[in-house]
Amino acid sequence: MVEPFWLETNHIDIRIPGLDPRLEGLTVCQLSDLHLCRAVPASHLRQAIDRTLRLKPDLIALTGDYVHAGFHYVDAVAQLVGQLRAPLGVFAVLGNHDYSIRVYGGKPRFPRLKEAVESALTQHGIEVLRNEHRLRTYQGATLAVAGVCDLWSGEADLPKAIRGISPDVPRIVLAHHPRTVDQAAGKRCDLILSGHTHGGQVELGEGPWSRFKPQLGSGLFYHDSGYLYVHKGIGYTLRFRFRVRPEIAIFRLSRWDKSDKLEVL
Repeated sequence: MVEPFWLETNHIDIRIPGLDPRLEGLTVCQLSDLHLCRAVPASHLRQAIDRTLRLKPDLIALTGDYVHAGFHYVDAVAQLVGQLRAPLGVFAVLGNHDYSIRVYGGKPRFPRLKEAVESALTQHGIEVLRNEHRLRTYQGATLAVAGVCDLWSGEADLPKAIRGISPDVPRIVLAHHPRTVDQAAGKRCDLILSGHTHGGQVELGEGPWSRFKPQLGSGLFYHDSGYLYVHKGIGYTLRFRFRVRPEIAIFRLSRWDKSDKLEVL
């Protein structure tokens, strides 16, 4: 069972039209779906955190599902991710497991879990964004970091999260569920970072197993006003991965080239 712990680092160039030259080369590192629990050991998460720190990104984005179920591992996972540091900050949004919701529109099994997760992360220096944004300055240029509540909770409001950002300011949006992109509806969202799918955890091509692969399984997509990246996750729900390795994703911002070709949503 090597593959659930066979961590890979993926480097992705994000080319943004009209990007301020001062933002060229800015790096953002994303971790998602840690799912700390009895089946997902802290040593596995620590490996991802140590490698992220060695990459020395300018900004770190955490896109939800820190715990798998219940309150038991809340403090432990917050202590782990609390070791992360970046010059522009460490930002987070919550996922459906942090809300303890297992189906779209479902009721939380642990109604106060999201507050416990948010409080623990905040106490360890991580800025949790709930349908809101923050502005950061890099070499004299401004960048917006927005965070959206989890889609399954019914609280997700992407338009609210980016409201008030100047049209000329690039936006990085954190949203656990990739289908949050549907709320973008032509609004400028240069890079939406999501997770949730774990890449399906199993990749068996186009055969009978392909129906288990999520529609937005993993990787980089282009929507009408920017990019969407679907992270494969660090942890897992079942302790099995096949041809879908856990990942750290690191993005480098640069100016858009008209020759770029992307898979369009």
